[in-house]
Amino acid sequence: MRELALALAGALLAWGAGTARADDLLDVYRLARAADPVLAAAGASRDASHDVAEQARGALLPQGTAAAAIAHERDSGAALPAASGHTSDVALAVTQVVFDAGLFSTLKQQQALASAQDAAWRVAQEDLCLRVATAYFDALLAADTLADAQANEDAYAQQVVQSRDRHAAGLAAQVDVDESRAYEALAHATTIAARQAHADALDAIAEITGVAPGPLKALREDLPLVPPEPADAQAWVDAALRGNPTLWQAEHGVAAAERAIDAARAGHLPTLSAGVGLGRPTSTVAGADPGGRLTTTVGLTLNVPLFAGGATQARVRQAMHQHEGARDTLEAQRRAVARATRAAFGGVGAGIGQVQAARASVAAARTALDEMRVGREVGNRTMSDLLLAIQNLAAAQDAHALARHQFILGRLQLQRAAGALGETDLAAVNALLE
Repeated sequence: MRELALALAGALLAWGAGTARADDLLDVYRLARAADPVLAAAGASRDASHDVAEQARGALLPQGTAAAAIAHERDSGAALPAASGHTSDVALAVTQVVFDAGLFSTLKQQQALASAQDAAWRVAQEDLCLRVATAYFDALLAADTLADAQANEDAYAQQVVQSRDRHAAGLAAQVDVDESRAYEALAHATTIAARQAHADALDAIAEITGVAPGPLKALREDLPLVPPEPADAQAWVDAALRGNPTLWQAEHGVAAAERAIDAARAGHLPTLSAGVGLGRPTSTVAGADPGGRLTTTVGLTLNVPLFAGGATQARVRQAMHQHEGARDTLEAQRRAVARATRAAFGGVGAGIGQVQAARASVAAARTALDEMRVGREVGNRTMSDLLLAIQNLAAAQDAHALARHQFILGRLQLQRAAGALGETDLAAVNALLE
């Protein structure tokens, strides 16, 4: 009975291991969205920028203060008897800015910078989608490369056995054995490197998600090779120039730099504020008024700057230079986005051709290998021809796997350049996994 229970438990464990659900692209993305420190840092920077804007707004709102003071006084002199006592003052004050062009401009500047951080947050979200997809498909490619390397090594090992048997039977020379062993040794080294590359690719996913990934769903064989829609590179460029959040961030940076100029120029302008004060002084110094009266003060304060040693004008020039630099940065990013979009659009079209060509190459290499095996059996092909045919098939399979995964990433890169990459696009790619 115990043996039956152990057998049943073993069968259940084997079934559970064989049917364990593999992770797909959306699984990895949702883990990354919750745990990626790069995205979290971008969110913290965005929140901090809004707090700075609130601080700038607070400077324009009423300011209230309360103060209390207590002091001990002693009067003495030759003509008067010495006297001592203490004084205390309690006061409340409220001030309100009536006009301060510098504070108003600073508020507008900080609001523009907060909007720039909102755009930066959107950039970080799209970058996360692309980083997750890149890490995921790099891991799939590494797995395919490892499988191809292992199959290639096994094929060479089979040739080593066959060449030894043929040499023992007097049908092949020792050079065939040595040559096949050399190819097998090189293939084994390639397999070791591929295994390490695969482990590193899985670590790259863990770096984003914080957890080691499980088995990953692979890209299905019948991959639809759909060209971009619309099929016009300039339409994609125009969409990118309108919707790329990197450009939004740079545009808000230019706006903030303009407000910084206004804030610097405001250093030449007067400021006006209103204030209300309420106090109750007391005194117990001999001969002084006993105090206890409530005093109220209402007034306007006008400050007119006259001269600051040239510092104000220097700040204006500094702000103007920074504005010029922000505009140049925006123009550079516009050109970079346009170029990246055209390259991504062309890459998708080229990727279709590359996948088709690599697929044909695999079929041709497999046929050539079959013919080489037959030719080797009948004696009109050498061992070198056969080993080279095995190597060609492995190279074609690697190229095919690379082209397939790069085609998928190319489509996502095009969406990223246009500023339209999100979870919906990852879901569309996820439907291609099995």
